Amino acid sequence: MGTPAAGKRIVISGYYGFDNSGDEAVLLSILLALEEQGRVNGVRLEPVVLSVDPDKTKRTYGVEAVHRMKLGQVISAIRGADGLISGGGSLLQDATSAKTIPYYLAILKIAQWFGKPTFIYSQGIGPVQRRLFFGWIRSVFNRSRFISVRDQESKQLLQRMNVSKEVTVVPDPVMGLPLGSSLEQQASAKLNDKPVIGVSVRYWNPDHSELQAIAEALTLVLNQTEAVVRFLPFHLPSDHQASEEVRSMMGAAYRDRITIADNVTHPQHMLGEVGRCDLLIGMRLHSLIYAASQEVPMLGISYDPKIDQFLNRLQMAAAASTQSIQAATVASEAIRLLHGRETWRAEKASIIKKLKGEAQKPAESIALFFAKGRDPQ
Repeated sequence: MGTPAAGKRIVISGYYGFDNSGDEAVLLSILLALEEQGRVNGVRLEPVVLSVDPDKTKRTYGVEAVHRMKLGQVISAIRGADGLISGGGSLLQDATSAKTIPYYLAILKIAQWFGKPTFIYSQGIGPVQRRLFFGWIRSVFNRSRFISVRDQESKQLLQRMNVSKEVTVVPDPVMGLPLGSSLEQQASAKLNDKPVIGVSVRYWNPDHSELQAIAEALTLVLNQTEAVVRFLPFHLPSDHQASEEVRSMMGAAYRDRITIADNVTHPQHMLGEVGRCDLLIGMRLHSLIYAASQEVPMLGISYDPKIDQFLNRLQMAAAASTQSIQAATVASEAIRLLHGRETWRAEKASIIKKLKGEAQKPAESIALFFAKGRDPQ
């Protein structure tokens, strides 16, 4: 093959720059997949990321970035690009805000106005409670060149919206995130000779009852095992505060068996933290995805359908939900997984391998799209 064609500038729109480890992991996974698939297909893909903290995004990933809320910069970046990626993550949902869907659709619409090809990259669609948004999503998606979603439920929701374009179901991009050679040795190094339970919590119920139940469950586990607890805050600073609250609820008796990972912001560093655990108890979706990618047995506590949808792909169910959580049940399941972690790994190995293999499909499709347009070498 001759010299690769001139680079293709691709704007990437998502929830980036907010110190959310899961969304940063999505971004890094997309960047690495585009780089690899571009190399395989002989086309250089040059990302321009829309971020709320463009300077930090540039420093962290070595890519161009512009402020996602500065319209002039966004329009200029899209006008000068060859295409736009929207994803991954739960961008098109109105559970957290009615402004989320209009923002991400507007970014896609601007690209389509300029005649730029748009690509939907492994998104989780929904919940969409406002029927008004159905038509908006249908209109924008039907003009996109490639649509991929991260679960069957998202595809079915798009079908109910009468999206006529083909929708491909792929894993969350983070399933394909590599640890990086410098972190592989660290991940294999045990924190100590005791079983390590990684815990990812977040605020959800107004009365914090879910955190109280998790504190009670962890106390039961520490009562019955020699395990230690390692809190893993995925969204700073709120998850760190939630972790501190659970630790406080557990009292002083186990203080020396509980630690909190401080200021872990790079996705691969957090992936390394998860890789050193023997069990992961997670509320955050990407804590569970990290665990799966590192073959760490997991126990999911669901606050959103996306948790259940991911666990379904692993042929698992959540151990509890934030609406109904029994400390004794969670503790019993945690102890079962701790004792049976090798069995769990053997049962899930083939599913995890398949998901990892499929994680780069969207990047491959995008690279092929641009490679077809290059001059013959």
